[in-house]
Amino acid sequence: MTSTDTPHAVQPVAGDRRRWLALAIVMTAAFMDLVDVTIVNIAIPSIQRDEGATFSQIQWITAGYALAFAAGLVTGGRLGDIHGRKRIFLIGIGGFTVASALCGFAVNPEMLVASRILQGAMAALMVPQVLSIVHATFPAHERGKVFGLFGAIVGLGAVSGPLLGALLTEWNLFGLQWRPIFLINLPVGIAGLVLGRRFITESKAPRALKLDLVGVALVTLGLLMLLYPLTRGRELGWPLWGYASMAGALVVFGALVAYERVKGARDGSPLIELSLFRVKSFAAGIAVQTVFGIGLGVFFLVWTLYMQIGLGWSVLRAGLTGLPFSVAVSVAAGMSVQLLVPRFGRKVLQAGALVMAAGVLIYLWEAERYGQAITSWQMALPLLVMGAGMGLIVAPLTDAVLSEVPREHAGSASGLINTVQQMGNALGLGLVSVVFFGVIDDGLAPAEVGPAFVGGFRHALGWVAAVLGVIFLLMFALPKRPAQHVEGAEETPPAAAVETPPAAAVEKEKQPELVS
Repeated sequence: MTSTDTPHAVQPVAGDRRRWLALAIVMTAAFMDLVDVTIVNIAIPSIQRDEGATFSQIQWITAGYALAFAAGLVTGGRLGDIHGRKRIFLIGIGGFTVASALCGFAVNPEMLVASRILQGAMAALMVPQVLSIVHATFPAHERGKVFGLFGAIVGLGAVSGPLLGALLTEWNLFGLQWRPIFLINLPVGIAGLVLGRRFITESKAPRALKLDLVGVALVTLGLLMLLYPLTRGRELGWPLWGYASMAGALVVFGALVAYERVKGARDGSPLIELSLFRVKSFAAGIAVQTVFGIGLGVFFLVWTLYMQIGLGWSVLRAGLTGLPFSVAVSVAAGMSVQLLVPRFGRKVLQAGALVMAAGVLIYLWEAERYGQAITSWQMALPLLVMGAGMGLIVAPLTDAVLSEVPREHAGSASGLINTVQQMGNALGLGLVSVVFFGVIDDGLAPAEVGPAFVGGFRHALGWVAAVLGVIFLLMFALPKRPAQHVEGAEETPPAAAVETPPAAAVEKEKQPELVS
């Protein structure tokens, strides 16, 4: 296939404003997904009352999305490499919008669970294309600014979901109760679909690839065997088969690695490009992403339970309390990539881990000192410090992970980044049963619940601080500076929308795979 197959493809140039409109579209889609992950938790009591859902069904409303999302991310990223990132992004955002409508108009819990699984699967097509499109559309010297914006979006999405869910549920728009938390995606999704068709430039891997169906089956099976017991373990009393399933997942992942190595040598079209792990920045960044996801998974769930059950706050007050965190993440993310990383490199990420750990320790001290009498404004300081630390990490980390990845594997790399984030979060949620619920006695009297949850929160914060210490040490394996920030580094032009560049260009693209 040659460049004549895509006569309408346009090479992005420095003065082309279309790429910034494309960025706004894909960032909006990323924000929509991030919000949707967290917005449902706030509305769970309303859904349970309105639909008469069982506890197991309530679990699957959240777990079904997470499992489908995590299991499909690597495949979604590879489909973008093969069939075009714009095409798969539009399919994903269209399907996500339809699934959101089905969730909003669900007539029973079973339909809602099925629609949430479909929504997660469509998100798995949509989300990997966001970083891939950025990677393929923007030249290296502009990606730092773009990833700074991406980090800000992550911060806003993390806290905006619960706040938006609280507002939409309490307002009870048109008497729809919880349903607007899903229906709000419709106008956003339709706008993204229409504008994306016009402004996003198509790109794909510069050489023909095939979808690795065996790899898809193995990665899906392995992730389900790992994440399903973690998601349902506490509810089911941590049965023996759950531990056997998680151990079996390691065997499946081992088989996946062996098969992908053979597949890559045979026809060059593996689902997971194992050569990516020879890129030092990618391998180290993936490890940091996984552990970071564990810390965030523990903190955000425990934090919500602490405020709403331990302190007895309303969902709206809990959501508003998180605003300092969101603002700090957004500001620090923009500063870190645009101003700090070009000057200080890896030290910025390590400073972020230490600053975030300091915020956790301040929070721990305040929670112990004030107990259940703590106020929202007293939480502002530790949340600001934690948010600033997280902002210093999230945007530069994405930049560092992808900075030396060949563009032909951008989709696969993006899918892996999102997958390990989801796996880390799932592992963190599993640890909540140990570090939080594990220190709370069963059968508590009503008056004992609040103090018990406050004590559990303090215990969990100690674990989060320890995880951040591990992240600080892992960051020594990251490159001192992302490739595009090395002074005098050769500028690599953005990926063209054409499918097959000259052979010499392909060989040049492959060279970074051998970086150690």
